[in-house]
Amino acid sequence: MKVVAIVPARSGSKGVPDKNIKPLAGRPLIAFSIRAALRSPNIDRVLVSTDSEEYAQIAREFGAEVPFLRPADISADMSTDFDFFRHALNWLQSHEGRVPDLFVHLRPTTPFRDPQIVSKAVEVMRLSTASTALRSVHEMPESAYKTFEISGEWLKSVGSGSFALDAANNARQQFPKTYHANGYVDVVRSSMIMEHNKLHGDKVHAFVTPPVAEIDTLEDLDYLQYQAERNPAWVEKLFRE
Repeated sequence: MKVVAIVPARSGSKGVPDKNIKPLAGRPLIAFSIRAALRSPNIDRVLVSTDSEEYAQIAREFGAEVPFLRPADISADMSTDFDFFRHALNWLQSHEGRVPDLFVHLRPTTPFRDPQIVSKAVEVMRLSTASTALRSVHEMPESAYKTFEISGEWLKSVGSGSFALDAANNARQQFPKTYHANGYVDVVRSSMIMEHNKLHGDKVHAFVTPPVAEIDTLEDLDYLQYQAERNPAWVEKLFRE
């Protein structure tokens, strides 16, 4: 079974300009996902999908392949993950005559990964033939059933839709556990994309990981820089030659 990691890295981030190549522990952010993929035994090849030649050159310096540039029309703010996966599959099919069985989706904005956990996710998908995809999640510290929507000017419970909120004060153990998709590692099947025009399908394997921080703001980046400074051995392990 052929397994290819793909790291998406468009250049047009508005919230944090050039977010995907911002420095973290002295390396561009994208490098962390590339190196985690390269150090994962179950991954055969590492591609970066980007619309930027600058980003492409950085990716190659850290060991990834960038055989194509992503078109501008699927690199905008509203472009979807499905768009760049479909583009990559079409390119591989037309230029190399074959596509991988599995794609491992590694977002640059989740830089701190254990390559062994990434490899375990691949192995789960290899063995779970009924799964249409795999997504990583971690348990939410507070059940989503204890959260609220606003309807007009009134609060109502997300879980029940009730405006009577006293039950939301019950102990968290009385509510179902809920999970947050965290970007640690997703694994998708090429066949799901090509044959069904879907990325994940309707039997998505729940792959529970340790809680992980994601970068959406400069403050998030500052926090991860702090974590990297506290754990320099972890960073060096990922980047050692």
